[in-house]
Amino acid sequence: MKKLLVCLLASALLVGTAVTSAEAVTKQIQFAKGKTSASVSGKITGNDSMDYILRAGAGQTLTVDFKVSKRAAFFNVLPPGSTGEALFVGSMNAVGDHFKCALPSDGDYILRVYLMGGVPR
Repeated sequence: MKKLLVCLLASALLVGTAVTSAEAVTKQIQFAKGKTSASVSGKITGNDSMDYILRAGAGQTLTVDFKVSKRAAFFNVLPPGSTGEALFVGSMNAVGDHFKCALPSDGDYILRVYLMGGVPR
């Protein structure tokens, strides 16, 4: 069973890319050949969010370690075909910066990074 490890660092997300909060911003996570982990970093502001798309298979273990500079940043894990329902909601989890789970199905998973509380304003 192949394990997947993704580290999201929300301190420098979208560097050099200007977007409005109405635009959906996505980025595909690519694993280097022979590697089972990848790290991404960036910066989000205001009401923006960032969706990282990760193709994975049923039974693979996805581990996400989320390191942020502001405690109002969170991430959710959405399964393939989701219309908003999540496997993990970081803002509602006591351990909102770590996720580990054997994935239930094949497909594209979304790691959605966002701000909550007074920070977006």
